Formats: sequence, C-alpha cells, structure tokens
Amino acid sequence: MRIGLFVGALELMRDVAERLRRIATAEEDGFDSYWLPQHFGADMLTIIAMAGMQTSRIELGTAVIPTYPRHPVALAQQALTAQVSAGGRLTLGIGVSHRSTIEEWLGLSYDHPARHIEEYLSVLRPLLHESGVDFQGQEFRVAGELQIPDADMVSVPVVMAALGPRMLEIAGRLADGVVTWMTGPATLHDHIVPRLSAAAEAAGNPSPRICVGMPIAVTDHPDRARSRADRLFQHYATLPSYRAVLEREGVQSPGGIAIVGNEASVEDQLRTLSDTGATDLLATIFPVDGSQTSFTRTRSFLQGMVGKI
Repeated sequence: MRIGLFVGALELMRDVAERLRRIATAEEDGFDSYWLPQHFGADMLTIIAMAGMQTSRIELGTAVIPTYPRHPVALAQQALTAQVSAGGRLTLGIGVSHRSTIEEWLGLSYDHPARHIEEYLSVLRPLLHESGVDFQGQEFRVAGELQIPDADMVSVPVVMAALGPRMLEIAGRLADGVVTWMTGPATLHDHIVPRLSAAAEAAGNPSPRICVGMPIAVTDHPDRARSRADRLFQHYATLPSYRAVLEREGVQSPGGIAIVGNEASVEDQLRTLSDTGATDLLATIFPVDGSQTSFTRTRSFLQGMVGKI
C-alpha cells in the first residue's frame, strides 16, 4: 500500500507558496503521493501544475474536484496541461460533491448525480487519453478534439469518489479506481472492493486503484484523539453519503473511524486497510492537542512506513 499525504480541509488557508513548499518537502521525505482537495479556495490543478515543475518524483493528486461547476472539456484541457507540467505524475480525482453544495451554493440541479458522472466520464476519458470525443447524451453532447502541445505524450488517470452501488459500478467501468474518505475496513472489504472490482472485471479493465483517505494520529491518548477527530471532522457526519458510510461501519462519528493509537496500533490498522484491498493511503494527519507534538510524531511514523506495507 502506497502512503501519501492528504491535506484535506484542515489547511484551506495556506497560500500558494506554502503549499508548494510542503509538496516539495513531502517529496524530499519520501512520501509516495500528495493529494489536494478542491474547495472554494485556490485552484488545485493550477497548484499541481506549478508543483510539477518544482518536483520530480512524487505523485500529485486531486481528491476531489467537483464536476458540476466544470464542463468536462474545460476540465480535460486543464488536467492535460497540468499533466504536461507534472511530467505525467497527476492523478485526477473527481466527484459529484453533495446536494447541499451543488443546489444551495451553486444553484444547479442535483437530480441525477449518477447519470451526470457517467456521462461526464464518457466525455472526459476520451479527451484525456485520445484528445477527441464524440458523445451524445442527455446532459452532455460533445464532438471535437483538443489541441494541447505535448498532450499526445501523456494521459491522465482518473479516480472517482464513489460510495454507493451505482457509483461504484460506474467507477469500475469508466474510471481507474476510487478515492474514499472516512471509509473503514469493514465497508471496504464487504462493499466497496468487491463491487468495484466486479465492475472493473466485467468491463475488461485492470484491477482498480482504491485510494483511502483517513484521519490519522499517532498518540498515547487514543480517546483524546477520537474526541479531537469528532470536533475537527464533525461536518462530514452531517452529509448523507458520509453518514451512510459511518453507519455501515458501525460507528457514530468521525472519531470512531479515525486511525489513532501508538505506533504499533496504527501499524496494525494500516495493515488491516491494506489487507482489505486498499492500494493507497491518503493520510490526513490531525493534531491531538494544541501543540505539534502528535502531528510531528505521526508524520515521522508514516514516513518510516513508506514501502513497508
């Protein structure tokens, strides 16, 4: 299982220079990947394009870019441009976001999210791999090709946020894998991995990537860490898709899903994730107290785990 860092919503206000510095440091420290979420701040593909020119090895991913605000042609243009700048190290994570965000904040319809993402990928993937597309659907009708210098030298792998059965089937058939957040080992083993793998196999696709984003803290005070996780990530428990995942896992709150404990305990939990079929850990390190002690301890531990799980 590859180990990457996922900054999540905890670092939304970092300026561009600081983000670039942190990505470069993650590469220097040997992490496999660095993942950025697209919220309402800076544009993450722009930052990845810049980071790609300042690094040489580390994978750079988005987790995830909401699809509704971006036409698939526009996203393909931006992703291919960033991929050229990154030398082929970009993995594009996309998702439909949440009804509250799309309808209340953007004023768009969220009536058919599965149809939307299925048609979106039907336009996006050919553009990312072949530069041209001819697709006629209910939401998108696109015919044409892109002309991006050097884009014929690269392609862009796509992972999709998917939790429900229909979304997992679409991801297995049309994407290269999934990216999840706060999804525990039981849900991965019993629900996500088998459904996704079956869909990929039925479509004749390679084994999918399963990128698992999790809050994590190495600490001698696990109860305190779980309480801290409840406070930091409480918003996710109010969203229907994440609420359903927590219930499927048999926990009541984000603290129940977080990976916490001392080094031996956290290593055991990571190996359990790997055994379920997770190919990538996207680690969101969170501080247990007001100091940086637990944060530094967690980061150092994860650095030492790269290549060992």
